[in-house]
Amino acid sequence: MEGIRLQKYMAACGVASRRKAELLINEGRVAVNGAVITGQGHSVRDGDVVTVDGRIITPEKNKVYILLNKPRGVVSTANDESGRKTVLDFVKGAQERLYPVGRLDYNTSGLIMLTNDGGFTKYMTHPSHNVGKTYTVTADRDVSAADIARLADGIDIGGYTTAKAGVSYLERDNKRTIKITIFEGRNRQVRRMMEALDYGVRSLRRTCIGNICDNDLREGEWRNLSSDEIRGLGYDIEQRP
Repeated sequence: MEGIRLQKYMAACGVASRRKAELLINEGRVAVNGAVITGQGHSVRDGDVVTVDGRIITPEKNKVYILLNKPRGVVSTANDESGRKTVLDFVKGAQERLYPVGRLDYNTSGLIMLTNDGGFTKYMTHPSHNVGKTYTVTADRDVSAADIARLADGIDIGGYTTAKAGVSYLERDNKRTIKITIFEGRNRQVRRMMEALDYGVRSLRRTCIGNICDNDLREGEWRNLSSDEIRGLGYDIEQRP
């Protein structure tokens, strides 16, 4: 690789997402040719030896894309200082070093992706690519038609007004359970949208990521995503980081 940014190189090696790689660099845990790097402007060239915590890293040759049905009570991080179960505990059969694509709240169940492709993570988490995430929400009381419209138009969730969303009743005769599709990823966004209108959330599950929906995966189960599914999200699976 010639003249590639260090954090991009680290993502290509499956170490972490680019954002996490930047944090590792800031913490002084990354070295190039024996010299610790703490700035974000460093580039890696052919022949350079890059280490993280003293371990030499090299680019992943095999790109992996996994879909997991995350249960409630699981954190969507690679590790947890409190010793809680993480999404990686469910994919121990995978040989590559994986990390989650975005996040799914601790008390929210449903679909989340894991990969070793930093470019894919960046693509999926950038709002400009307009990849929707669809949730099924069960409230503590009937949701009015007026509030369906307010959620769809955008609502203040504490100093931030959400973008337009797709919101509808999941079933004609059930006013408590609705479907929400958002195109951004604010922390606890769907819960905060409901709470802004004084609804309590009894259950929250992510059912689709973009055009990928899977009703066959049981909680805690995972499968590999196909090349066609990845391309269907608008990502060029053949591009190199």
